[in-house]
Amino acid sequence: MSAGGSIYAHSENGQGDWHALTDHLRGTAELAARFAAPFGGERVAWWLGLLHDCGKAAGGWQKRLALVAGTDQPVGLDHKMLGTRLAMERGLGSFAMAIAGHHGGLTSPEALRERLKNLTKSEQEREADALRMLINEAPLPELAAAGNVAIPEVWKQSLVREMALRLTFSSLCDADFLDTAAHFAGAARPTVRPDKDFMVLRDRFEKARAALLRERANSSAIDEDREAVYRACVTAAGAKQGVFRLAAPTGVGKTISAGGFALHHAAAHGLRRVIVAVPFLTITEQNAAVYRTLLSGADGDDVVLEHHSGVDMDQTSRRWARLAAENWDAPFVVTTTVRLFESLFDRRPAAMRRLHRLAGAVIVLDEVQSLPHQMLMPILGALRTLVDYFGVTVLLASATQPDFWHLSPFRELCATEIVENPVALVTRLRRVTFEWRIDPSPTLAELAEDAAGHRQALVVVNTTADARTVFDAWNSQVPDGVAWHLSTRMCAAHRRRVLTAVRKRLDAKQPVLLVSTQLIEAGVDVDFPIVYRAMAPADSLLQAAGRANREGNLATLGRVIIVDPPDAGQPSAYKTLVEATRLHFGPGRADPDCLDALRAYYQSVYGALNLEDPRSVGQRIQDARHRLDFSAVTDGPRDPVTDIPDRRYAFKMISQDGVAVVTSRGAADELERAEVEALVQRVQNAPRPEGEDLRRLQPYVTTVHPSAVRNPGVLALMKPILGEPGQPGSLAEWDGGYDQHTGIELDPRTEDFVC
Repeated sequence: MSAGGSIYAHSENGQGDWHALTDHLRGTAELAARFAAPFGGERVAWWLGLLHDCGKAAGGWQKRLALVAGTDQPVGLDHKMLGTRLAMERGLGSFAMAIAGHHGGLTSPEALRERLKNLTKSEQEREADALRMLINEAPLPELAAAGNVAIPEVWKQSLVREMALRLTFSSLCDADFLDTAAHFAGAARPTVRPDKDFMVLRDRFEKARAALLRERANSSAIDEDREAVYRACVTAAGAKQGVFRLAAPTGVGKTISAGGFALHHAAAHGLRRVIVAVPFLTITEQNAAVYRTLLSGADGDDVVLEHHSGVDMDQTSRRWARLAAENWDAPFVVTTTVRLFESLFDRRPAAMRRLHRLAGAVIVLDEVQSLPHQMLMPILGALRTLVDYFGVTVLLASATQPDFWHLSPFRELCATEIVENPVALVTRLRRVTFEWRIDPSPTLAELAEDAAGHRQALVVVNTTADARTVFDAWNSQVPDGVAWHLSTRMCAAHRRRVLTAVRKRLDAKQPVLLVSTQLIEAGVDVDFPIVYRAMAPADSLLQAAGRANREGNLATLGRVIIVDPPDAGQPSAYKTLVEATRLHFGPGRADPDCLDALRAYYQSVYGALNLEDPRSVGQRIQDARHRLDFSAVTDGPRDPVTDIPDRRYAFKMISQDGVAVVTSRGAADELERAEVEALVQRVQNAPRPEGEDLRRLQPYVTTVHPSAVRNPGVLALMKPILGEPGQPGSLAEWDGGYDQHTGIELDPRTEDFVC
């Protein structure tokens, strides 16, 4: 047993101090209550924190702790069931699942009942011993207090209860992690940032924005409209909390306008946090830089947290990684929609510990049209619950606003339109004409030749293989330095260099041709006089149009030419969407910027995908949420015969996960490449890699599509850095070819990227 016969939660830290169990239980309880207070869950969270590690008081557990202290071995004895049972006896019911899952994750009421029913005799004896120690030796007199814990009445509704359990579980896990980390760091108590005064942040933002406008080198023909949209956002921010829609054409400054709305709204309503979620890493990096410029204090006070690591630290079970997982302890968070919603529908502690930060927050969903259709029912259902019961405001920002109000979770929900007359704004800001060359359509080679006939042109295609085809065709047609390529085969640092070079040539009126996959369509600020777009879903067509005559400074309208090359690739997920696009848009029909046609298009898509069908993926997930079956939501329902989860019906923002690979060849020069290689070695050899090292590697990470990884030759080119390539949370070093123009070199037959 540990020194002096005392009862401990954790072994000694670097200062030689052991962590007393009662200190850990009370510290976790107090912090969990603090985290849960914004959504009315402080008493529930306090009791969960107090009870979560009660089973550690057992003599057998304490002996094992002393035996494995100073090693990487786990204690190996379950300590969660005593606290779970005591929580149920306190009337906490299904909320006791939080204690049972505070290491392994939430499961289901049925799984918990089965676990409690099948406790072994030794486990029962250990429970009895732990309870006796807590009452007589520890002591924990709070256990003697009579009475049940009151559950808020509104939490008895099934989906509200499910969300409350998620947020309360998050509060418990974050408090547990922080209290544990503080012990091993030798700190007296965990460090948690106090809430920021959003009135101060609002004023800082306004002052910085005014300075930015004064210092702008070039004016734009649409500056007046940008200012009008911004003022509309500031005015709307004073309205009551709920769901807001920012429907405005591309190029009108939605990034800054949405941030301004969020800060003014948080200040007006005393909210705690702003969370901006965008669909692609490229926009995350870009938007975070903008917000950091506008919100950084003169004293270096950085209030913006950027969370989009290509290495998913939530996936690993290593203790150091769990404790290092980001918990969004910042007033202004910029993340991806994938990170946001996969965290929201996860069941694991490391992924969910940040969720309590959503309560009392403004959530900005930028480019909201990018949300995966098959996941809309659970996503919209969760957002509705957060807005109605947990003090959340949601802003939906997009030039191509989906008709979510056609789906049951948002039906009869009143939203506040920030732009009073979107149709008039779209008409006034129309900066392009649409041309349709789809019957017949040029081939990719003909498309490349046609584009090369223009001084400046952008071509947007649907796959990386097609982007490479167009780029290779240009190489034989135009001088060096004119043709450029963008796709996810290139790491972020490489893509940034390309965009910088392309923008310089555009500004200098020099010849420039750029071929890109759809990654350029959302929030990437480039301004070409002519854009070619391979046939795609309607929202993608309109987003591509936002890269033509973006500033409205051309003497004539920009041109958007929509083509359908017979030899072009197309992701399988596009089939239904493109069919709906052909139904509503094209020669003799509407152009993609017709808002009425867009609304009809979305309704056609939702109907064709049968999103309201009880057998659909989204509705099955909703059914599992009603039943509090967290395992089925995250992993899929289990087959009654094989007991294997069916991943087809699990919540998944991305249908297939790629493999994250670091490539030093994406560096700008040999010095930078050497720095990347040194970082890789440090991460690879460190017993506990530093989060800062992983973040520094992020610009040199790209993703290899699963279809390519299935090729043994491709897999052999991935040298493990963290975990095994292809496994969740892994990171590998790319040992294959890397072209300085087009990025990772793969046999085009082995992969088919969308981006």
